[in-house]
Amino acid sequence: MSKVFDLWNEVGGTFGPSGREDAVRETIAAIAGEYIDDITTDALGNLICRKKGSGKKLLFAAHMDSIGVVATWIDDKGFIRFSQVGGLFKGDLINITVRFANGTRGVISYEEKTPFKDLTLDNLFIDIGAKDKADAEKCVQIGDFAVFDVPRFEQNGVLCGPYLDNRIGCVTLLLAMEQLAEAETENDLYFVFTAQEEVGLRGAGAAAFSVEPDVAIAVDVTDTGDLPERKTPMAVDMGKGPAVKVMDRSVICTPAVCAALEQAGQECGITTQREILPFGGTDTAALQKTRAGVQVGAVSIPTRYIHSPSEMCAASDVEGAAKLLAKFAAGQN
Repeated sequence: MSKVFDLWNEVGGTFGPSGREDAVRETIAAIAGEYIDDITTDALGNLICRKKGSGKKLLFAAHMDSIGVVATWIDDKGFIRFSQVGGLFKGDLINITVRFANGTRGVISYEEKTPFKDLTLDNLFIDIGAKDKADAEKCVQIGDFAVFDVPRFEQNGVLCGPYLDNRIGCVTLLLAMEQLAEAETENDLYFVFTAQEEVGLRGAGAAAFSVEPDVAIAVDVTDTGDLPERKTPMAVDMGKGPAVKVMDRSVICTPAVCAALEQAGQECGITTQREILPFGGTDTAALQKTRAGVQVGAVSIPTRYIHSPSEMCAASDVEGAAKLLAKFAAGQN
């Protein structure tokens, strides 16, 4: 297995839906500690890792939270109704295993009398095999969060499994931090692993407000246009290099920063793609609007089946993104 997979398996296997990122934060801090000068955690739960310097303040952000579900009601037979934490698509959920923080596992199923095309999340439930409500309440309480519990694997240089979004962005930053550990740079570098991105970009703005960066770069996944008969064309393919974001529905990136990221890729021999995402957004938008405004860019990992239990990306795109970011961090002056 590749180093990318090993890191993703460690970071991605940690329980951490939005607002419950504690275990992910601890896992990342333990890995990052040997590469940087200090680590702090703010009130929102963002993990801020700093490599001190006297030059420009550069902030690199990757959100560490994941989508999930939260228990909202338990019926008399012990079946658990739930609400979404972040964006979910019903077609990705049927007969999928989920895991609560205490280790309790269950299967998401649906009311079969409702035609499949008419299903909403209100027609779905979690079955933990309980005998009745009292039995279920021994394991799950209202307000408990759960995440996808699906195996991760690597095959022919491709990673597949839950929560590439955005634990693979976290892995990308960790790899860049490792490359920069012994590099000579005067820049003041902040690697921020943000909280609660999936429910409204909540952590990134607070972290950037505190750091006051000169330039901020978000690292996240992006959709691809390489699947058969895609409804929305995109000029991004899995395995053809990291993507430099031009814009999405929430942000237009700073042209000079985009150019500098592409230049960094050229200087270290990394082929990049240009990303224009016609829907959604990332922490980039929150970073840009901090205080009086921040120059921003974003580097994205091309990923198929985003927000499903079986997301897919190429390890080579992650490695390329890390090299590009390290070059960018060391070269800004």
